[in-house]
Amino acid sequence: MKLKKILPIFSYLFHPLFTPIQACFFFFLFHIEDYKTEQISSLFLQISIITIVTPMALYYLLRFTGKVDSIMIADREQRKIPLIFQSFLFILLLRKSIPLDYYPELHFFFLGALFSTLFALGLLYAKTKASLHMLAISALTVFVFGLNIHLQTGNIFLVPFLLLMNGFVASSRLVMEAHTPKELIIGLLLGSIPQLLFLFVWL
Repeated sequence: MKLKKILPIFSYLFHPLFTPIQACFFFFLFHIEDYKTEQISSLFLQISIITIVTPMALYYLLRFTGKVDSIMIADREQRKIPLIFQSFLFILLLRKSIPLDYYPELHFFFLGALFSTLFALGLLYAKTKASLHMLAISALTVFVFGLNIHLQTGNIFLVPFLLLMNGFVASSRLVMEAHTPKELIIGLLLGSIPQLLFLFVWL
């Protein structure tokens, strides 16, 4: 019974809204000596505004107009507008805030995230829902795995930790009855496959 009360915490800790800033954190964790403090703080601020503050403002607008009923946006139809909006925000980040020349690995992470979002959106029109939580946490896990190999920093515990978090997030979504096992698997595939494909570009 206690586990059922604890598991939903992971749905909030690893909410898709927070994944971009978490990816940014891991990127700079591996590149801590390569960027100035001003660059790091500036990018954190930009990503926070674009991927957390702006979508939250949209959420409250949609909530006020009755287009969504909760921050988890469980209903399939309610997900379309946020995913379309999210796609445009990723494009904005890729074009203005995360150029390939300055942040190569992070650029490809967001490019993969854009493709994952577009695939998830396309599936909605095919009346299929994917777990966005699993999409996000699996994408983050592959990204950190790639950073570990690429930079050979020896942070061997990060990937097992994130794999464990994948399990907790999946269990959390099942306990909350937000998704079926099939939707969790679809989300995992949508999140991890684009990241894996882009690994061949930047590794």
